[in-house]
Amino acid sequence: MYKLIAVDMDGTLLGDNHAISEASKKAIQEAREQGVQVVLATGRPLVGIEKFLEELDLISEQNYAICYNGSVVQNTGTGEVIAKQILNGQDLHQLYGLSLELGVNIHAFSRSGLITPKASKYTRHEADLNGIDFQVADFKKIGADEDIIKIMFVDEEERLSRAISRLPQSVKEAYTIVQSSPFFLEFLNKRAHKGEGVKKLAEHLGISREEIICVGDAGNDLHMIEYAGLGVAMGNAFNEIKHAANFITKTNNEDGVAHVMETFILGNKGKCSASAE
Repeated sequence: MYKLIAVDMDGTLLGDNHAISEASKKAIQEAREQGVQVVLATGRPLVGIEKFLEELDLISEQNYAICYNGSVVQNTGTGEVIAKQILNGQDLHQLYGLSLELGVNIHAFSRSGLITPKASKYTRHEADLNGIDFQVADFKKIGADEDIIKIMFVDEEERLSRAISRLPQSVKEAYTIVQSSPFFLEFLNKRAHKGEGVKKLAEHLGISREEIICVGDAGNDLHMIEYAGLGVAMGNAFNEIKHAANFITKTNNEDGVAHVMETFILGNKGKCSASAE
């Protein structure tokens, strides 16, 4: 019996219309009625998913969210941080210098919110996506010990791809690096990723790895799909995600998340179906 299902948002739970379908809402509610812990696992901050948590009735002291691609795990009712793996100002200084060298835009999430040295349409998109504001800040003046949750290179797809190909090996070894969209490249604490976030939450709740389903579509979902007892790729997922998954569901526009829940939770097939490839 599966006890926890961690679900990515963009490209997974959300359709291309950026909304949760009625079928997915119904399946999530029915899974919760069976005692399954439903957790949103996202690159967004908690404030950026509040409206979706409200839609799904997932704001309470008994519910949790995996935010910032696993850097922070929080109780949705109290905001209490269950686990965190973050960066600091020194990391920001290093990656800011690299962004200038590679010719790409950069922004970051600090304790005060979304910050950038120069406003771009990509930072505006990030702010709009999360329903938050952003501040233009001089990154050179940020203290080396200041908490930085995650850092992002943000630019047009072709320019970002060139930057990725030129990333120094030392940087690749120093950070968890995930591409969450064609124009977002995220740098996290080396120990931070969605898989680690799921693991920390499961330990907190006393749930074993074999009792977990993780569903996603993009590179930032890879670790949790590999970690889960049942790793599920969306029908619209990147090929590397499909190759890593135990099961491929329907697309985000075809109620793929609802299909997973109906197949492995509501259909009472349980763990015997986890070998489906």
